[in-house]
Amino acid sequence: MGVCWGPVVRVLVLQAAWALGGGQVRYSVPEEAKAGTVVGRLAQDLGLEAGEPEARRLRLVAQGRRASVEVSGASGALVVSSRLDREELCGKSAPCALRLEVLVERPLRVFHVELEVTDINDNAPLFPAARKNLSLPENSPAGSRFPLEGASDADVGANAQLSYTLSPSEHFGLEVKSKHETKMSLLLELKKSLDRETMPVHRLVLTASDGGRPSLTGTMELVISVLDANDNAPQFNQSVYKVQLPESAAPGTVFLQLTATDKDEGINREIYYSFSDSISAEVQDLFVIDRNSGEMRTAGELDFEDVQSYDLEIEARDKGWPPLSGHCSVELEVLDVNDNAPEVWVTSLSVPVPEDAAVGTVVALLSVSDRDSGANGRVRCAVRPAAPFGLVARLTGSYSLVLREALDRERVAEYEVEVRAEDGGAPPLRASRGLRVPVSDVNDNAPAFAQAVYTVLARENNAAGAELARLWARDPDEAGNGRVSYSVAEGGGGGGGAAAGGGWRPASSYVSVDAESGRLWALQPLDYEAVQVLQFEVRAVDAGEPPLCGNATVQLFVVDENDNAPALLAPAGVGPGPGAAVSAASGPGSGALWAWAAWGAPAGQVVAKIRAVDADSGYNAWLRYELWEPRGKGPFRVGLYSGEVSTARALEEADGPRQRLVIVVRDHGEPARSATATLSVSLGEAAEAALAAAGSSSSSPGAGLRPAAGTEAGAAASSSSTNVWLVVAICAVSSLFLLAVVLYGASRWAPRAAVLSGPGPATLVCASEVGSWSYSQRQSRSLCVADGAGKSDLMVFSPNFPAPPGPAAKETQPEPPALPDTVVDCIPCQ
Repeated sequence: MGVCWGPVVRVLVLQAAWALGGGQVRYSVPEEAKAGTVVGRLAQDLGLEAGEPEARRLRLVAQGRRASVEVSGASGALVVSSRLDREELCGKSAPCALRLEVLVERPLRVFHVELEVTDINDNAPLFPAARKNLSLPENSPAGSRFPLEGASDADVGANAQLSYTLSPSEHFGLEVKSKHETKMSLLLELKKSLDRETMPVHRLVLTASDGGRPSLTGTMELVISVLDANDNAPQFNQSVYKVQLPESAAPGTVFLQLTATDKDEGINREIYYSFSDSISAEVQDLFVIDRNSGEMRTAGELDFEDVQSYDLEIEARDKGWPPLSGHCSVELEVLDVNDNAPEVWVTSLSVPVPEDAAVGTVVALLSVSDRDSGANGRVRCAVRPAAPFGLVARLTGSYSLVLREALDRERVAEYEVEVRAEDGGAPPLRASRGLRVPVSDVNDNAPAFAQAVYTVLARENNAAGAELARLWARDPDEAGNGRVSYSVAEGGGGGGGAAAGGGWRPASSYVSVDAESGRLWALQPLDYEAVQVLQFEVRAVDAGEPPLCGNATVQLFVVDENDNAPALLAPAGVGPGPGAAVSAASGPGSGALWAWAAWGAPAGQVVAKIRAVDADSGYNAWLRYELWEPRGKGPFRVGLYSGEVSTARALEEADGPRQRLVIVVRDHGEPARSATATLSVSLGEAAEAALAAAGSSSSSPGAGLRPAAGTEAGAAASSSSTNVWLVVAICAVSSLFLLAVVLYGASRWAPRAAVLSGPGPATLVCASEVGSWSYSQRQSRSLCVADGAGKSDLMVFSPNFPAPPGPAAKETQPEPPALPDTVVDCIPCQ
């Protein structure tokens, strides 16, 4: 249990210490420690496991001055890297604390480490000079005191606490007074009157000892010359002058008037002022004292951030012989003004920022400082623009630039961020630091087509490889994430077309799309009679990871061309009149047909019906029938759109035994295509015509009209050979005639096949007479002809031709609606 719980307890103690310390690690190291000395186990104190310091790049961030310590990459320990001199790093400041920033990555975190460099007694007290010459008049009264300049010790604390001793002398003693906590006043006291004749020069040794263990000492030799005569020294009206001066004071500003008096007479009373020999040349360059008047003024520019106060020793010396002097101290306090603008540094910057970065992601670490003090040194920070970034204060003077809102590279690809700092002075001073934060792209946008559905029209019989359309999908991402490739989707959402024979073929067998340009081309010539509509999906896929895709539906309508001529159909049975039926057809484009008609048949009687079909659609399949021969006024006529051959007037014997009709069947295409049918109509008595029609009907169904030529000769020979039996057959002929009349009436007034209709929009392209194409949204209808197979693409139009005069007007088609209905899926009649 001890082995298991030991690390856990240590981690808990470290976490508690970390929380109590406000998130800051503190170490202490004595100055002059050797290089390589371990200051502390930094990685362990930060809670890092073994191996993490190198993996997460544990390192120090320098902030201006040399830290003299570094982080060991392997162990994560904080070690001394170079000589540590507390006096060089901090001067007289105590304690000497170095503020260090430690960074670790993955994730990026910053820790603050405070390293205190403790003082050792490595500096002995030091006097300004090794020898001090003093001139004292012999008439100086006992008890007179003469100021001496004390020693200084670069150490701090007890190591800098000095004590002074004077070598034994019967005439002189040493008096030490504390001016304040850090400064002492040394006075050489005259115990016994001097006698120049007895001893003109006195040599004494002044020793200064510090409070270190062991104690270090420094000495200065005092050479005192005894002078005669002038026995009154000048006296200042104040021993200490206290002055306050703002650091913005211009050179030449008068800040103090010194006054000293001398009780002597004559030349021994004349006084001039000067700085004491203990004042450094740098300080004397900042201040000027008028030798005669004692007026003090500034000579240079003061800077509170460099020196906050000056202790000036002033000497007033008379012109007697030997000259006597008086001394005073001027304590000048420099007042801070807001003369330093804030400073902003970027200590770490992690760019570019991915556009899917989470809110709260640290983008940069900033350090802000102001050399002023008090309210002048308090800094407020803000970031512009206010979104999508914000500032989070970590410790005093340290900020993190974090992500406040989600990024979108397609909206803003790069941000110019400005961090502004403003101090609390009056007026406030400002500073700013600009950051360029690029946003890196992620694949968050799928390709999008301009249209969800593309409608493409292509004429049949196009060339293989012909371009049909160009598709384009936009992807706002960049580089590979925005590079789009196109393909025809197979299966699922893909499409195809109905092939000839009722099969189904995929769209990829008809069309293809270029992967790079989106150009849609035909793989083979399209045939409207094989496929009218292709509906398929084109997929656009980007090259991102993972790839995103978008789809668009393409409706490809094949536009019919007039590439099929009308084809004559074989006869389908007895026609509506006696002996009126087509017997045969030969060839797809023309045929010789036979029909019977009786003399005396009234006008309008249907003799035969010509049947034809066109594989095209629309106007190209709309057929009309024309009587080509005989021209002029003949006994027969043909229905323009029905193909029914009927009598134009009553038949007479003068019309002859036979009529030969040439009928042309034309479509409405451009150019029009046609087929020719030849119909031979035999004329005879009603009984003979009925007998011939009955014989034809009994011999073969649908042969009421026979083929011409040899068949006609055979029929005449048969009629001659049966004259003997004519009387016997009259009864049979009469019966057959009655039967023919009944059949004629049944076929004449029998109802036509019904037109089946059903609701629902049709998506088929319709052709107008002028060649324009549009969708028909009217009610879908299925049309079936009673005596033939259905045709799925037949169009019902309203012709613009006037109805023929006379009885034939009954045979014209009824006028359809103004807008044609699309005819689809014909159901064969039962």
